[in-house]
Amino acid sequence: MKIVIAGAGEVGTHLAKMLSKDEHDIVLFDEAQDKLDNISAALDVLTVAGGAVSISDLKEAGVSNCDLFIGVTPYEDRNIVACQLAKHLGAIKTIARIDNQEFLFPENREYFKSIGIDELIYPEHLAAKEIVTNIKQTSTRQIFEFSGGKLVLFAVKVRENAAILGIPLKDLHREISDFVIVAIARDSETIVPHGEDIIEADDLVFFVAKPITIESILQKAGKEKYVIKNVMILGGSRIAMKTALRLGDGFNIKIIEQNKERAIKVTSKVNNALVIHGDGRDLELLKSEGIEQMDAFIAVTGNSETNILSCQLAKKMGVKRTIAEVENIDYIDFAEKIGIGGVINKKLLAASYIYRYTMRAEVSHVKYLTATDAEALEFIVKEGSKVTKSLIRDLDFPKEATIGGYIRNDQGYIASGNSQIIPGDKVVVFTRPSALKKLSKFFQ
Repeated sequence: MKIVIAGAGEVGTHLAKMLSKDEHDIVLFDEAQDKLDNISAALDVLTVAGGAVSISDLKEAGVSNCDLFIGVTPYEDRNIVACQLAKHLGAIKTIARIDNQEFLFPENREYFKSIGIDELIYPEHLAAKEIVTNIKQTSTRQIFEFSGGKLVLFAVKVRENAAILGIPLKDLHREISDFVIVAIARDSETIVPHGEDIIEADDLVFFVAKPITIESILQKAGKEKYVIKNVMILGGSRIAMKTALRLGDGFNIKIIEQNKERAIKVTSKVNNALVIHGDGRDLELLKSEGIEQMDAFIAVTGNSETNILSCQLAKKMGVKRTIAEVENIDYIDFAEKIGIGGVINKKLLAASYIYRYTMRAEVSHVKYLTATDAEALEFIVKEGSKVTKSLIRDLDFPKEATIGGYIRNDQGYIASGNSQIIPGDKVVVFTRPSALKKLSKFFQ
């Protein structure tokens, strides 16, 4: 597949890095030659200097015969125009990064399709959605729903009191059939487990399960569910505003913003939160605003170091649930290890969302899992696919991938070796990047 990416910022660069591993023909397109020089030295991609809304530059980048054009410059209007021009010049599919949630409304999506933009992506919207999911489902580090919640993938940090420690997974799954463990993150290593593997204390364990079984699994993992009512958000960013609005009126929300003009703007847009003008790094301010009575603390200032340190402070003050926006990918593993309950990264969310459009097989969801080097995908099974030819245990599936479950006739099922996948199923697969190419062949 030939893919042209306009914008060599964080999202574009990370996307190029992901896609370059899959043997796609990638062209990264940006006005800043110095950025492109650094990227071309590190990645196996073609770089072209030029403007995203210049027809001649777009032609030079090869959009006339590209399969996918992705506009992810920092400017919404430029991305929209670039996608329109790319479609006019011959691009088969276009995706634009946007900053306006109204564009995502169904009636507006149809309009954008009519003018040549096939898909819209709003990273802040994805981040807020993920934060709210993490707030509403306590005791998990990450959680993601497939097919509207028919199956759920979630991660749990397993403690010393867990009932599932030290038991070979083949025995554990024989004893308890309502979930499957698809991955274990241990000491910066991602393990795709098999029958003889065991869970150790402090492992980050990824489960696939039906929603009704989550609570019992958390109990077996040594976790206690608790209710979140009082929420403090550090930073009046777009993510903060969208998070507060998505949480609704069922929570007591405080937003702390250092910039006075920004604080006034947040107050005018968010009517279900108390907005405080002040420095959220000031311990006395946090105490005076009742941080010790908070159930959750969300740091979304845009500065990774500030977010990590403030979440550490909140944990020391007794806050049960902490979530940090960590945009520096190098810090994500560190943030997980020091016990921050949830880590949000906009560029990983955006790249995962876009990534599914580059797969040769039909994929309805892709989720990059923080603290691992792996993804979870939801494949839609086609007639005649290799995955339908035999039972799962006889498929010769890649060792670095595993099937967690499948959705059939709007019902979720946990996969076992005796399961038979049929056309029309949606199959949840956990995989490391090295297995993606081979994996696609099972679902084409």
